[in-house]
Amino acid sequence: MALRISLGQYYAADSVVHRLDPRTKVVSALAIMVSVFCIHEPAQLLLGLGLMLVVTALAHIPAHRVLEALTPIVVVLVLLGLFNLFLTNTGETVASLGTLRITTDGVRAALLYSLRLIIGVLAAMLMLLSTTPAQLTDAFDALLAPFARIGLPAHELAMVFSLMLRFIPTLADEASALVDAQTARGGALGEGSPVQRVRAVVPLVVSLLASSLHHANDLSRALDARCYEGGAARGHWHPLRMGGRDWAALGLTVAYVVALVALG
Repeated sequence: MALRISLGQYYAADSVVHRLDPRTKVVSALAIMVSVFCIHEPAQLLLGLGLMLVVTALAHIPAHRVLEALTPIVVVLVLLGLFNLFLTNTGETVASLGTLRITTDGVRAALLYSLRLIIGVLAAMLMLLSTTPAQLTDAFDALLAPFARIGLPAHELAMVFSLMLRFIPTLADEASALVDAQTARGGALGEGSPVQRVRAVVPLVVSLLASSLHHANDLSRALDARCYEGGAARGHWHPLRMGGRDWAALGLTVAYVVALVALG
């Protein structure tokens, strides 16, 4: 059993998106993810999906990697669509089943509000696939640095975020190995009653928790051995510099947000 998690997995390619400053990609991705909640019209949805298709093509990321990122949210999209479909009672009735009515506004909300989440997921996925964890750490460290003046541990937060991305694939591989080991011993997770399935998950969760604590202990020892101090000033082997393409990308993001508001 393989657990395919694209979060935190960098896809190496020579593209204009990969060459952007990581701060540009973080700011642009956050702006796009927040702006999806302003999408209430089909024209806005088409604009957002069109932008994501263009950025995906510019990033030279294969289609199967995009589909891998979208697959885990299919269940969320379906549930959200069903809620909007059956709980929205305004508009003309399209079909009825007892006390449940499907209306034109319900169909519109089910499609529009579900599909707009794809834009936010694609924005986050493209940022992660085109940026290494080290670059993301430097970007968050630089963006949060002004808040250090008011006591916010900017560098520590950036390092925690980087470690989170680093260990997600590791824990996914360990979970896959544990599931295979349980299946080989006749303890498959997908068999038996719901109660038996829940009980079968408990050893998996306990083993993953023990493995996580083991990794955390090893990491703390490694940091201590290297005399790591959270508040110490550090330089960078590759200093971050904003170029012309970065300002152009930020300008495109601003133009997208303005067009999104105008279409609304």
